[in-house]
Amino acid sequence: MSSENGSGGGGGEGAPPEQLALIRESVRKAREPRAKPRTWRGAALAGELPVARVLVDKGVLHLDRYFDYAVPEELDADAQPGVRVRVRFGAGRHRVREGRREGGGLIDGFLIERRAESDYSGPLAALAQVVSPEPVLSEELLGLARAVADRYAGSLADVLQLAVPPRSARAEQRPSPEPLPPPGAPETGSWARYERGAAFLESLSSGGAPRAVWNALPGPGWSEEIARAVVATLASGRGALVVLPDGRAVARVDAALTALLGEGRHAVLTADAGPEKRYREWLAVRRGSVRAVVGTRAAMFAPVQDLGLVAVWDDGDDSHSEPHAPQPHAREVLLLRAAQDKCAFLLGGWSCTVEAAQLVESGWARPLVAAREQVRALAPLVRTVGDGDLARDEAARAARLPTLAWQAVREGLRHGPVLVQVPRRGYVPRMACADCRAPARCRQCSGPLEGQESRAALRCGWCGREESGWHCPECGGFRLRAQVVGARRTAEELGRAFPAVPVRTSGREHVLDTVPGAPALVVSTPGAEPVAEGGYAAALLLDGWAMLGRPDLRAGEDALRRWIAAAALVRPQGAGGTVVVVAEPTLRPVQALVRWDPVGHAVRELGERTGLGFPPVSRMAAVSGTGEAVTEFLRTAELPPEAQVLGPVPLPVTSAGGPRRVGAPPPGEHWERALVRVPPGSGAALASALKSAQAARMARGAAAGETAVRVRIDPPDIG
Repeated sequence: MSSENGSGGGGGEGAPPEQLALIRESVRKAREPRAKPRTWRGAALAGELPVARVLVDKGVLHLDRYFDYAVPEELDADAQPGVRVRVRFGAGRHRVREGRREGGGLIDGFLIERRAESDYSGPLAALAQVVSPEPVLSEELLGLARAVADRYAGSLADVLQLAVPPRSARAEQRPSPEPLPPPGAPETGSWARYERGAAFLESLSSGGAPRAVWNALPGPGWSEEIARAVVATLASGRGALVVLPDGRAVARVDAALTALLGEGRHAVLTADAGPEKRYREWLAVRRGSVRAVVGTRAAMFAPVQDLGLVAVWDDGDDSHSEPHAPQPHAREVLLLRAAQDKCAFLLGGWSCTVEAAQLVESGWARPLVAAREQVRALAPLVRTVGDGDLARDEAARAARLPTLAWQAVREGLRHGPVLVQVPRRGYVPRMACADCRAPARCRQCSGPLEGQESRAALRCGWCGREESGWHCPECGGFRLRAQVVGARRTAEELGRAFPAVPVRTSGREHVLDTVPGAPALVVSTPGAEPVAEGGYAAALLLDGWAMLGRPDLRAGEDALRRWIAAAALVRPQGAGGTVVVVAEPTLRPVQALVRWDPVGHAVRELGERTGLGFPPVSRMAAVSGTGEAVTEFLRTAELPPEAQVLGPVPLPVTSAGGPRRVGAPPPGEHWERALVRVPPGSGAALASALKSAQAARMARGAAAGETAVRVRIDPPDIG
């Protein structure tokens, strides 16, 4: 072995003639001048369409446009519209060599189109690399991304980061399966429970594009009903897209679709799948192998071919709002897709948001509801415990569980599990009437009034105006009270009260998906309620004021949505199902829960917001930053003439190491926020004006070191 190694390492003298010829040929080729892939200097350009229009992956607004690059001949075949490319970005005009612009850093981008000539008169840099010949950006997806960017005053590159998942080379190399033929039209099934349910399915199966706001009946049947709507769309030869708030809901619809269609008919797009599997599923959708998609909010951009239906479940859930720029909402993106693709639209949930009510009120969508007899037959019995009841029950009030709640728990545990919903902590208190509990609102802009530690006067949380002579417009009262803030966990107290019963908790740290039908106490935060086998025997909705007292315009709507989501998991009244809510029974959300009438609550809320000019009737934007930066930004922005600026007002200071909400100021910094409100029809002008002002400020601030200003269209929490 050693002698062979020694003879092989003696250079080229003892090598066979064939090896010497091969070495000489390799050296000769290496000495030939070649174009460098770094700049492709000296390389010939493509014979046809030698200019590539590229969107660079720079999310800053002042660079939200296309840039032209030269296409080397060697990249001609792969450099097709829609592929990922790498380009040199940031080279100056003076760095030109042999007619080619050089320098700058490598950056990713998308090739938008090929052109015969460029609008730019100077020398062009060359495409550095075609990352993959796989076309991932279609014209339809590009148009949707541009519409979302314009609506939310964001950049196209930021939207495409949300729309196109990161590349996985191994996933691209694997071929996608052949598409399966369309299935047969499904049976009506449980859709027959709704007045227009059968007609809705029939329209989907025949290639129609119905638009509906669906108020689902309580119980677990909603997932199968969504699956049947998807199957009906596939039966017409079109695709379907369903967006759900979390992975648990996705798993239920996934199981329902598999039961109806079998494997290989739909794709699941969630972050839990991992980057490679998710990209492989996304590619199968992009290539047309699969025409049905179920997923969380990232799936709202899924490139489904021949889209026939877009559906969103529980659009009031916070998870549908994207935290990354430009922070679009899944409902609004699907509305844009329904208009762009002229496809069917389905917005469903146990509750009903004000935006959903507006779609019906405007005539854009039709209501899809069940008869009241059907609702009463499937809804549980709802009982209330108000302040008067607590005042007569001192011992129960001290333990935060009134006598009625103890009785409901004791009776429910004889027949099955009992759900206990405990609100989350950390809500900031606002002021309300001490007599009728109506939230205290500003007379100038109808914003929420806040108490001040150093002064007796109240201050508006929107426009900052002080209010010294407040009185309640509902009952005429003059006394105020602070609304309840947060609630402590009750698992320990319940465990001591019922020592023979197991206590399970479901919350942020550990969310349960299902629980057995055996007697148990299940303590859960809103949105984390597990599904019980056979339904819960009873449910307690504790500390209703903790949710009703949130500093948010949507406090009542959101509280009702969370209550109904928990109560929908309880058995019907005929089977002994009981729900006890600890909140003042005269309040509108509580009454809507007792009557199981979320649609009526949303319609009345919409009427009030119409009179006050609140979203969604108006369009609103939030501008936040330091006081000087916000003032200067609003001064330079060319807002529409009808725009109304509320504020600015100080934002709560975020403590270092504590929880930080999306859009909150950096820890320790004192920021202010102004709200800009425009009437219906002026939302596009507002977004355009704010985007232009932000782009100009970014271009200026890159050299001047200006502090940041954040702009958010349709902020979910406006006080």
